[in-house]
Amino acid sequence: MGSPPFGVEVLRHLLESRHEVVGVVTPPDRPRGRGRRMSGSPLAEMMAENDRSAGGPPTPLLRPTSARDEGFAADLEALKPDALMVASYGEILPTTVLGLAPQGAFNVHASLLPRWRGAAPIQHALLEGDAETGVSVQRMVPALDAGDLVLARATPIDERENAGELLARLAQIGGAAAVEALDQVGAGTAQFTPQDPAGVTLAPKLKKEQGELDWSQGARAITYKIRAFTPWPGVFTSLPDGRRLGIRRAQLAPAASGAPGQVLAESDGFCVACGSGEALQLLEVQPAGKGPMDGAAFLRGARLGADSRLGVA
Repeated sequence: MGSPPFGVEVLRHLLESRHEVVGVVTPPDRPRGRGRRMSGSPLAEMMAENDRSAGGPPTPLLRPTSARDEGFAADLEALKPDALMVASYGEILPTTVLGLAPQGAFNVHASLLPRWRGAAPIQHALLEGDAETGVSVQRMVPALDAGDLVLARATPIDERENAGELLARLAQIGGAAAVEALDQVGAGTAQFTPQDPAGVTLAPKLKKEQGELDWSQGARAITYKIRAFTPWPGVFTSLPDGRRLGIRRAQLAPAASGAPGQVLAESDGFCVACGSGEALQLLEVQPAGKGPMDGAAFLRGARLGADSRLGVA
């Protein structure tokens, strides 16, 4: 049970393992892109391609609007799964679903639980400047990411990684962890460790409006936010004329005096003053309605004066 992009790699690893995938549950077709054309889940496409390569009958595909839909639990139970493996399904499953597989239901979560329970663990780890994160496989209960742990795999966070890049790495780790957890469950060697309530932190879903920068913050905190919000929902500021400017990559610059948001004309590249006398160099920006571009190239074309300030239009 899952959705892209995290669930795709978990399914890929399961298909390449000795375990048999007897069914796939993924959200129904949804409108995507600028044309809002209906498009199926990449998990469904992957499963169909696997069936074609194997030359066997199509694997059952269930696409409920909700796991609480009438008849869904019965349809899932009819597949006679030994276990359920869930990856980024986006819904707390009811007990009617959690209890139908004799070996249990398991979830692959992109954090080291109990830290960062919730919908956006990768983004919140970056926002807080965590030095490491990882993947946890837990036995599911009808509560938010609160089940006993089967295993966890840690990895350091590179100081330049954004959320999209970190997700891609964790998806690979998560796929391998899902297979390892099922190996242990099948062999009867799995050990279930309760989570420490004292270590719980929450990672609620981010909203687009949270992407606006506050230049009075320190430069390091702003870099954390840019990395956490890239590629979605994106970080932005306003130019002096009111136009929106997206910011995709930045790095710390030498300290400089200037009001927060002020463009530092005497610095190399596109440098902006932040709080506490710090500064940030904008390496990659995205003007409204245009594609990403080099920050210094944008600054040359925009001709922002030395007294120009971002975020105060």
